[in-house]
Amino acid sequence: MRRRTDLLLLALFSVASGSRFGLSITRYHRGRLASNDKLQFPVSRLVHVRGGSNRILDGSSEDEEENEKEEVDPEEEKRRLAVQKYRMEQQMLLQLRSTFLSEALAKRGLPITTIKDVSTADGNKPPEKVDWDCAMSTVEEPKSCLFSFDAEPNTKVIAPIDSNQWITLSALNRLRRTDPTKVEPLWHNQYAILQSWFGDNSEYSILQHVGVQGLFITLLLDTARGLLLKILVVAGILSVVIVFMPILEFLVNRILTSGFFWLKWPTWGRIVHATLPLKLLLGQMAWKFLANSFGKLENRVRDYIVDVECAILEESIPLTVGPGSEVMEEDIDIAEDEDGEILEDEDGDIFFDASEAVNDFSPISNDEYIHSDSDGSDW
Repeated sequence: MRRRTDLLLLALFSVASGSRFGLSITRYHRGRLASNDKLQFPVSRLVHVRGGSNRILDGSSEDEEENEKEEVDPEEEKRRLAVQKYRMEQQMLLQLRSTFLSEALAKRGLPITTIKDVSTADGNKPPEKVDWDCAMSTVEEPKSCLFSFDAEPNTKVIAPIDSNQWITLSALNRLRRTDPTKVEPLWHNQYAILQSWFGDNSEYSILQHVGVQGLFITLLLDTARGLLLKILVVAGILSVVIVFMPILEFLVNRILTSGFFWLKWPTWGRIVHATLPLKLLLGQMAWKFLANSFGKLENRVRDYIVDVECAILEESIPLTVGPGSEVMEEDIDIAEDEDGEILEDEDGDIFFDASEAVNDFSPISNDEYIHSDSDGSDW
Protein backbone atom coordinates (compact mmCIF):
# COMPACT_ATOMS: atom_id res chain seq x y z
CA MET A 1 0.00 0.00 0.00
CA ARG A 2 2.80 2.39 0.80
CA ARG A 3 4.57 1.55 -2.46
CA ARG A 4 1.45 2.34 -4.43
CA THR A 5 1.05 5.63 -2.63
CA ASP A 6 4.65 6.58 -3.48
CA LEU A 7 4.14 5.75 -7.12
CA LEU A 8 0.97 7.81 -7.19
CA LEU A 9 2.70 10.80 -5.61
CA LEU A 10 5.57 10.47 -8.10
CA ALA A 11 3.09 10.44 -10.95
CA LEU A 12 1.30 13.50 -9.62
CA PHE A 13 4.59 15.38 -9.27
CA SER A 14 5.58 14.45 -12.81
CA VAL A 15 2.25 15.57 -14.19
CA ALA A 16 2.53 18.85 -12.33
CA SER A 17 6.03 19.41 -13.74
CA GLY A 18 5.04 18.37 -17.27
CA SER A 19 7.25 15.25 -17.41
CA ARG A 20 6.40 12.62 -20.04
CA PHE A 21 7.97 9.93 -17.87
CA GLY A 22 5.55 10.59 -15.07
CA LEU A 23 2.65 10.66 -17.48
CA SER A 24 3.63 7.28 -18.87
CA ILE A 25 3.93 5.86 -15.33
CA THR A 26 0.49 7.23 -14.55
CA ARG A 27 -0.99 5.55 -17.60
CA TYR A 28 0.80 2.31 -16.77
CA HIS A 29 -0.48 2.10 -13.17
CA ARG A 30 -3.86 3.61 -13.84
CA GLY A 31 -5.53 0.29 -14.47
CA ARG A 32 -3.92 -1.33 -11.45
CA LEU A 33 -4.91 1.53 -9.14
CA ALA A 34 -8.44 1.70 -10.46
CA SER A 35 -8.90 -2.08 -10.27
CA ASN A 36 -7.82 -2.24 -6.60
CA ASP A 37 -10.95 -2.46 -4.46
CA LYS A 38 -9.05 -1.46 -1.35
CA LEU A 39 -8.18 1.99 -2.78
CA GLN A 40 -10.30 4.43 -0.76
CA PHE A 41 -9.80 7.72 -2.66
CA PRO A 42 -10.97 8.55 -6.20
CA VAL A 43 -8.25 8.89 -8.77
CA SER A 44 -10.02 11.50 -10.89
CA ARG A 45 -9.80 14.12 -8.13
CA LEU A 46 -6.01 14.06 -8.20
CA VAL A 47 -5.86 15.39 -11.74
CA HIS A 48 -6.53 19.07 -11.07
CA VAL A 49 -3.39 19.64 -9.01
CA ARG A 50 -1.80 22.01 -11.55
CA GLY A 51 -3.77 24.91 -12.91
CA GLY A 52 -4.44 24.66 -16.65
CA SER A 53 -3.75 20.94 -16.82
CA ASN A 54 -7.03 19.18 -17.63
CA ARG A 55 -5.79 15.68 -18.40
CA ILE A 56 -7.99 12.92 -17.03
CA LEU A 57 -6.40 9.73 -15.96
CA ASP A 58 -9.49 7.54 -15.72
CA GLY A 59 -9.94 6.75 -19.45
CA SER A 60 -12.09 9.67 -20.69
CA SER A 61 -9.26 11.36 -22.71
CA GLU A 62 -7.16 10.09 -25.60
CA ASP A 63 -7.83 6.45 -25.00
CA GLU A 64 -11.56 6.97 -25.53
CA GLU A 65 -10.88 8.67 -28.88
CA GLU A 66 -8.55 5.88 -29.90
CA ASN A 67 -11.16 3.34 -28.87
CA GLU A 68 -13.81 5.16 -30.90
CA LYS A 69 -11.53 5.06 -33.96
CA GLU A 70 -10.86 1.41 -33.40
CA GLU A 71 -14.57 0.69 -33.00
CA VAL A 72 -15.37 1.92 -36.57
CA ASP A 73 -16.87 -0.89 -38.56
CA PRO A 74 -14.61 -1.68 -41.55
CA GLU A 75 -17.61 -2.62 -43.67
CA GLU A 76 -19.24 0.76 -43.05
CA GLU A 77 -15.96 2.55 -43.82
CA LYS A 78 -15.57 0.59 -47.03
CA ARG A 79 -19.17 1.40 -48.00
CA ARG A 80 -18.64 5.10 -47.26
CA LEU A 81 -15.50 5.28 -49.43
CA ALA A 82 -17.28 3.49 -52.27
CA VAL A 83 -20.16 5.98 -52.15
CA GLN A 84 -17.74 8.91 -52.10
CA LYS A 85 -15.85 7.54 -55.12
CA TYR A 86 -19.11 6.98 -57.02
CA ARG A 87 -20.28 10.53 -56.40
CA MET A 88 -16.92 11.95 -57.55
CA GLU A 89 -17.01 9.93 -60.78
CA GLN A 90 -20.58 11.02 -61.48
CA GLN A 91 -19.61 14.66 -60.95
CA MET A 92 -16.72 14.34 -63.40
CA LEU A 93 -18.93 12.66 -66.00
CA LEU A 94 -21.50 15.42 -65.61
CA GLN A 95 -18.87 18.09 -66.24
CA LEU A 96 -17.59 16.24 -69.32
CA ARG A 97 -21.10 15.90 -70.72
CA SER A 98 -21.79 19.61 -70.19
CA THR A 99 -18.49 20.53 -71.91
CA PHE A 100 -19.27 18.27 -74.88
CA LEU A 101 -22.76 19.75 -75.17
CA SER A 102 -21.38 23.32 -75.03
CA GLU A 103 -18.91 22.60 -77.85
CA ALA A 104 -21.68 21.07 -79.99
CA LEU A 105 -24.02 24.04 -79.45
CA ALA A 106 -21.23 26.57 -80.09
CA LYS A 107 -20.52 24.95 -83.48
CA ARG A 108 -24.15 25.65 -84.42
CA GLY A 109 -23.71 29.34 -83.76
CA LEU A 110 -25.10 29.70 -80.25
CA PRO A 111 -23.28 32.22 -77.99
CA ILE A 112 -21.97 29.71 -75.46
CA THR A 113 -18.60 29.71 -73.73
CA THR A 114 -16.30 26.96 -75.00
CA ILE A 115 -12.89 25.56 -74.10
CA LYS A 116 -11.26 27.95 -76.57
CA ASP A 117 -12.68 30.94 -74.70
CA VAL A 118 -11.11 29.89 -71.40
CA SER A 119 -7.88 28.41 -72.75
CA THR A 120 -5.97 31.71 -72.57
CA ALA A 121 -4.87 33.40 -69.37
CA ASP A 122 -6.74 36.39 -67.96
CA GLY A 123 -5.90 39.51 -69.90
CA ASN A 124 -4.09 37.60 -72.65
CA LYS A 125 -5.74 37.97 -76.08
CA PRO A 126 -5.08 35.68 -79.04
CA PRO A 127 -2.95 37.18 -81.85
CA GLU A 128 -4.91 39.28 -84.31
CA LYS A 129 -4.43 39.83 -88.03
CA VAL A 130 -2.73 43.07 -88.98
CA ASP A 131 -1.79 45.00 -92.10
CA TRP A 132 1.80 46.01 -92.85
CA ASP A 133 3.89 49.02 -93.77
CA CYS A 134 7.07 48.82 -95.86
CA ALA A 135 9.84 51.43 -95.87
CA MET A 136 13.37 51.84 -97.13
CA SER A 137 16.22 52.08 -94.63
CA THR A 138 18.70 54.67 -95.88
CA VAL A 139 21.70 56.51 -94.50
CA GLU A 140 19.60 59.67 -94.09
CA GLU A 141 16.64 57.82 -92.52
CA PRO A 142 17.94 54.64 -90.82
CA LYS A 143 15.49 52.11 -89.43
CA SER A 144 15.84 49.81 -86.45
CA CYS A 145 15.45 46.06 -86.74
CA LEU A 146 14.00 43.66 -84.17
CA PHE A 147 16.34 40.90 -85.31
CA SER A 148 19.65 42.68 -85.96
CA PHE A 149 19.14 45.98 -84.03
CA ASP A 150 19.97 48.19 -87.06
CA ALA A 151 18.86 47.56 -90.64
CA GLU A 152 21.45 47.78 -93.37
CA PRO A 153 21.27 50.84 -95.65
CA ASN A 154 19.24 50.49 -98.85
CA THR A 155 17.26 47.52 -97.54
CA LYS A 156 13.50 47.26 -97.13
CA VAL A 157 11.99 46.91 -93.68
CA ILE A 158 8.46 45.88 -92.77
CA ALA A 159 6.36 46.44 -89.65
CA PRO A 160 2.75 46.21 -88.48
CA ILE A 161 0.78 49.18 -89.72
CA ASP A 162 1.08 52.39 -87.65
CA SER A 163 3.99 51.04 -85.59
CA ASN A 164 7.76 51.41 -85.43
CA GLN A 165 8.61 47.75 -84.78
CA TRP A 166 10.58 47.26 -88.01
CA ILE A 167 12.36 44.17 -89.27
CA THR A 168 14.15 43.64 -92.56
CA LEU A 169 12.33 41.59 -95.17
CA SER A 170 15.29 39.26 -95.63
CA ALA A 171 15.64 38.56 -91.90
CA LEU A 172 11.90 37.95 -91.52
CA ASN A 173 11.77 35.57 -94.48
CA ARG A 174 14.85 33.60 -93.36
CA LEU A 175 13.51 33.34 -89.81
CA ARG A 176 10.14 31.99 -90.94
CA ARG A 177 11.91 29.44 -93.13
CA THR A 178 14.36 28.24 -90.47
CA ASP A 179 12.32 28.53 -87.25
CA PRO A 180 8.73 29.84 -87.64
CA THR A 181 8.06 29.60 -83.89
CA LYS A 182 10.36 32.60 -83.27
CA VAL A 183 8.57 35.01 -85.62
CA GLU A 184 5.54 36.10 -83.64
CA PRO A 185 7.38 36.34 -80.27
CA LEU A 186 9.33 39.24 -81.79
CA TRP A 187 6.09 41.24 -81.45
CA HIS A 188 5.23 39.62 -78.08
CA ASN A 189 2.60 37.38 -79.73
CA GLN A 190 0.40 40.40 -80.30
CA TYR A 191 -0.02 39.90 -84.05
CA ALA A 192 -0.60 36.80 -86.18
CA ILE A 193 2.30 37.65 -88.49
CA LEU A 194 2.61 34.31 -90.30
CA GLN A 195 -1.10 34.02 -90.95
CA SER A 196 -1.54 37.69 -91.92
CA TRP A 197 1.51 38.32 -94.11
CA PHE A 198 2.25 34.85 -95.51
CA GLY A 199 -1.16 33.17 -95.48
CA ASP A 200 -2.78 32.15 -98.75
CA ASN A 201 -6.24 33.41 -97.75
CA SER A 202 -5.17 36.61 -96.00
CA GLU A 203 -6.02 39.99 -97.47
CA TYR A 204 -2.75 41.39 -96.09
CA SER A 205 -0.50 38.72 -97.65
CA ILE A 206 2.72 40.06 -99.15
CA LEU A 207 2.94 37.06 -101.46
CA GLN A 208 0.42 38.69 -103.81
CA HIS A 209 3.21 41.03 -104.97
CA VAL A 210 5.91 38.45 -105.74
CA GLY A 211 4.64 37.34 -109.15
CA VAL A 212 4.91 33.95 -110.84
CA GLN A 213 8.56 33.46 -109.91
CA GLY A 214 7.91 34.02 -106.22
CA LEU A 215 4.84 31.78 -106.22
CA PHE A 216 6.86 28.94 -107.79
CA ILE A 217 9.54 29.25 -105.10
CA THR A 218 6.89 29.38 -102.37
CA LEU A 219 5.25 26.28 -103.81
CA LEU A 220 8.62 24.56 -103.96
CA LEU A 221 9.40 25.21 -100.29
CA ASP A 222 5.93 24.79 -98.75
CA THR A 223 4.52 21.75 -100.56
CA ALA A 224 4.28 18.82 -98.11
CA ARG A 225 6.98 20.31 -95.86
CA GLY A 226 9.57 20.48 -98.63
CA LEU A 227 8.77 17.12 -100.22
CA LEU A 228 8.78 18.67 -103.69
CA LEU A 229 12.23 20.13 -103.03
CA LYS A 230 13.55 16.69 -102.03
CA ILE A 231 12.11 15.16 -105.19
CA LEU A 232 13.81 17.82 -107.30
CA VAL A 233 17.14 17.24 -105.53
CA VAL A 234 16.89 13.48 -106.12
CA ALA A 235 15.96 14.12 -109.75
CA GLY A 236 18.97 16.42 -110.09
CA ILE A 237 21.32 13.81 -108.62
CA LEU A 238 19.96 11.12 -110.96
CA SER A 239 20.32 13.47 -113.91
CA VAL A 240 23.96 14.12 -113.06
CA VAL A 241 24.61 10.38 -112.67
CA ILE A 242 23.00 9.64 -116.04
CA VAL A 243 24.95 12.40 -117.79
CA PHE A 244 28.28 11.24 -116.37
CA MET A 245 27.46 7.52 -116.59
CA PRO A 246 30.14 6.71 -119.24
CA ILE A 247 32.84 8.34 -117.15
CA LEU A 248 31.67 6.59 -113.98
CA GLU A 249 31.50 3.25 -115.76
CA PHE A 250 35.05 3.69 -117.04
CA LEU A 251 36.37 4.55 -113.56
CA VAL A 252 34.60 1.59 -111.93
CA ASN A 253 36.00 -0.84 -114.52
CA ARG A 254 39.54 0.48 -114.07
CA ILE A 255 39.29 0.13 -110.28
CA LEU A 256 37.87 -3.42 -110.39
CA THR A 257 40.60 -4.62 -112.81
CA SER A 258 43.53 -2.87 -111.11
CA GLY A 259 46.25 -4.85 -109.33
CA PHE A 260 46.24 -2.55 -106.32
CA PHE A 261 42.57 -3.34 -105.66
CA TRP A 262 43.15 -7.11 -105.69
CA LEU A 263 46.24 -6.80 -103.53
CA LYS A 264 43.89 -5.61 -100.79
CA TRP A 265 41.85 -8.80 -101.01
CA PRO A 266 42.84 -9.95 -97.50
CA THR A 267 41.31 -6.71 -96.19
CA TRP A 268 37.99 -6.38 -98.02
CA GLY A 269 37.61 -10.13 -98.56
CA ARG A 270 36.68 -10.47 -94.88
CA ILE A 271 33.79 -8.10 -95.43
CA VAL A 272 32.57 -10.08 -98.44
CA HIS A 273 32.54 -13.34 -96.47
CA ALA A 274 31.33 -11.76 -93.23
CA THR A 275 28.21 -12.95 -91.43
CA LEU A 276 24.81 -11.47 -92.17
CA PRO A 277 24.53 -9.30 -88.99
CA LEU A 278 27.86 -7.66 -89.79
CA LYS A 279 26.76 -6.98 -93.36
CA LEU A 280 23.51 -5.44 -92.07
CA LEU A 281 25.49 -3.23 -89.69
CA LEU A 282 27.79 -2.07 -92.48
CA GLY A 283 24.80 -1.42 -94.71
CA GLN A 284 23.17 0.62 -91.97
CA MET A 285 26.32 2.71 -91.55
CA ALA A 286 26.52 3.30 -95.30
CA TRP A 287 22.86 4.33 -95.41
CA LYS A 288 23.34 6.82 -92.58
CA PHE A 289 26.34 8.32 -94.37
CA LEU A 290 24.36 8.73 -97.60
CA ALA A 291 21.35 10.16 -95.73
CA ASN A 292 23.50 12.73 -93.91
CA SER A 293 25.19 13.72 -97.15
CA PHE A 294 21.82 14.09 -98.87
CA GLY A 295 20.53 16.20 -95.97
CA LYS A 296 23.51 18.55 -96.19
CA LEU A 297 23.03 18.92 -99.94
CA GLU A 298 19.32 19.60 -99.47
CA ASN A 299 20.03 22.27 -96.85
CA ARG A 300 22.47 24.03 -99.18
CA VAL A 301 19.94 24.00 -102.01
CA ARG A 302 17.23 25.22 -99.63
CA ASP A 303 19.40 28.08 -98.36
CA TYR A 304 20.11 29.15 -101.93
CA ILE A 305 16.40 29.11 -102.82
CA VAL A 306 15.59 31.11 -99.65
CA ASP A 307 18.18 33.72 -100.67
CA VAL A 308 16.52 33.95 -104.08
CA GLU A 309 13.13 34.34 -102.39
CA CYS A 310 14.50 37.16 -100.21
CA ALA A 311 15.83 38.93 -103.30
CA ILE A 312 12.42 38.64 -104.98
CA LEU A 313 10.71 40.09 -101.89
CA GLU A 314 13.17 42.98 -101.85
CA GLU A 315 12.39 43.79 -105.46
CA SER A 316 8.63 43.25 -105.52
CA ILE A 317 7.23 44.51 -102.20
CA PRO A 318 6.10 48.13 -102.68
CA LEU A 319 7.06 50.93 -100.32
CA THR A 320 4.11 52.36 -98.39
CA VAL A 321 5.80 54.94 -96.14
CA GLY A 322 8.91 57.09 -96.31
CA PRO A 323 10.94 58.17 -99.34
CA GLY A 324 10.12 56.36 -102.57
CA SER A 325 6.61 55.49 -101.43
CA GLU A 326 4.26 54.55 -104.28
CA VAL A 327 1.02 55.40 -102.49
CA MET A 328 1.01 59.09 -103.33
CA GLU A 329 2.04 58.41 -106.92
CA GLU A 330 -0.86 56.03 -107.44
CA ASP A 331 -3.41 58.45 -105.96
CA ILE A 332 -2.40 61.39 -108.21
CA ASP A 333 -4.82 61.96 -111.12
CA ILE A 334 -3.21 64.07 -113.89
CA ALA A 335 -5.61 65.81 -116.27
CA GLU A 336 -5.20 65.08 -119.97
CA ASP A 337 -6.97 66.29 -123.11
CA GLU A 338 -8.53 64.19 -125.84
CA ASP A 339 -5.16 63.70 -127.58
CA GLY A 340 -3.53 62.43 -124.38
CA GLU A 341 -1.51 65.59 -123.78
CA ILE A 342 -1.09 66.86 -120.22
CA LEU A 343 -3.07 70.02 -119.52
CA GLU A 344 -1.09 72.94 -118.17
CA ASP A 345 -1.89 76.52 -117.25
CA GLU A 346 -0.13 79.62 -118.54
CA ASP A 347 2.59 79.35 -115.89
CA GLY A 348 3.37 75.75 -116.83
CA ASP A 349 1.67 74.18 -113.80
CA ILE A 350 0.07 70.77 -114.35
CA PHE A 351 -3.65 70.33 -113.75
CA PHE A 352 -4.30 67.31 -111.52
CA ASP A 353 -8.00 67.34 -112.37
CA ALA A 354 -9.76 68.05 -115.68
CA SER A 355 -12.33 70.23 -113.91
CA GLU A 356 -9.56 72.58 -112.89
CA ALA A 357 -8.56 73.07 -116.53
CA VAL A 358 -12.17 73.82 -117.57
CA ASN A 359 -12.88 76.21 -114.72
CA ASP A 360 -9.57 78.06 -114.92
CA PHE A 361 -10.38 81.45 -116.44
CA SER A 362 -7.51 83.89 -116.10
CA PRO A 363 -8.45 87.58 -116.39
CA ILE A 364 -7.66 89.32 -119.71
CA SER A 365 -6.70 92.98 -119.94
CA ASN A 366 -8.45 95.48 -122.24
CA ASP A 367 -5.47 95.61 -124.58
CA GLU A 368 -5.60 91.87 -125.13
CA TYR A 369 -9.35 91.78 -125.64
CA ILE A 370 -9.85 92.23 -129.43
CA HIS A 371 -13.19 92.15 -131.19
CA SER A 372 -13.45 90.74 -134.67
CA ASP A 373 -16.30 90.59 -137.11
CA SER A 374 -17.27 87.80 -139.43
CA ASP A 375 -14.72 88.95 -142.10
CA GLY A 376 -11.92 88.72 -139.62
CA SER A 377 -11.26 92.48 -139.52
CA ASP A 378 -10.74 94.16 -136.18
CA TRP A 379 -13.19 96.85 -135.09
